[in-house]
Amino acid sequence: MPNQFELDVTKIRENARRQMEDGPVTPAYGGDPNPVIGILNDVLATEIVCYLRYSQNAITAAGIDRAQVAAEFQEHAAEELKHGLSAAERINQLGGVPDFDPATLARRAHTEYSAPESTDLNAMLRENLVAERIVIASYQEIVRWIGDADPTTRRLMEHILEEEEDHADDLVDLLGI
Repeated sequence: MPNQFELDVTKIRENARRQMEDGPVTPAYGGDPNPVIGILNDVLATEIVCYLRYSQNAITAAGIDRAQVAAEFQEHAAEELKHGLSAAERINQLGGVPDFDPATLARRAHTEYSAPESTDLNAMLRENLVAERIVIASYQEIVRWIGDADPTTRRLMEHILEEEEDHADDLVDLLGI
């Protein structure tokens, strides 16, 4: 082993006592949490918009496969809401304020929200697949940008990314493509 691991526990203890108001953000954090908070607020907006789209689609879907597709939309909606709340919790941990302002959600989201022009399942599936692909590409960039500076946020984003990839896979299966 080239380098021996050394930890100055005394210094860590002193810093922990001296900077308690910083909560979980320690000197080892690796940077300024404010840009991360901003990005997480955009993730929060994206996830809420996806939750709303999937929920609307689950309710209005029509056609022979409606029950199966609506159930999948409901499952995805619940997961999107969970993702948004996880991002909000992380924002709070970093000392920020989660932005749930309905007036700005759609503008801040990476995906778009538009009510479907029809109840056609195929059109809904395709629009949701496009949205998932946008989220996947965006979140991959966020994970790369975070790097090692904030392992907790990176792991959160990786977990959300994994579930978004599962959503895209589910939609591809339902579309038969």
